[in-house]
Amino acid sequence: MTDTTAQPNDTVSIVAVLGSVTPPGRLRHALEQALERLTERTGTQTHLIDLAETRIAFADGRSPGELGDDTAAVIELLAAADVVLFATPVYRGSLTGALKNLLDQLPVETLEGKATAIVAMGQTQHHFLGAERHLRDVLAFFGAVLAPVASYLTAEDFADGVPGRRASEELDELLSDTAELALVLRGRSSPPALRPLVARRRQRV
Repeated sequence: MTDTTAQPNDTVSIVAVLGSVTPPGRLRHALEQALERLTERTGTQTHLIDLAETRIAFADGRSPGELGDDTAAVIELLAAADVVLFATPVYRGSLTGALKNLLDQLPVETLEGKATAIVAMGQTQHHFLGAERHLRDVLAFFGAVLAPVASYLTAEDFADGVPGRRASEELDELLSDTAELALVLRGRSSPPALRPLVARRRQRV
């Protein structure tokens, strides 16, 4: 986790969510290093949420405040962030169940109109669209504003658990581009007119 106290008006706060529930591995190391580099370059406030270390209850209809775990605190962090990056290994051709469960807990307004980005990791190039495709569908439900290009890493991008140059540069570019997207969204004088369908239905009730 990397945090800074000062946040100039031309910087943004970024929260990265790691959707793996296994012990810290290559994807976590790559994210940590990328967030640290961004903070060193720009002073951006960053925070990493590792679902392997975070207790998120099953989405069963209860409000987050009733769960007695980390769910409410995570929702608060995501709601306050300017950028949310979702990172997941590819499981069964898609995102992890742990990450999907967290998304099931989020109120729509947590991500609505927010700059978001996707990082996926698979053993080979063969599954490069699996997790990204499904995550884009879910984030579209929230009305999140997605970076147009995601990052996909494979085992070949690492040597002894350390991300190589290509992976590091790709993550740096994704973080920088999504931060710029957040600044563009921050400068809007009014919210987007085209809201997600679920939000429009809620307004009519």
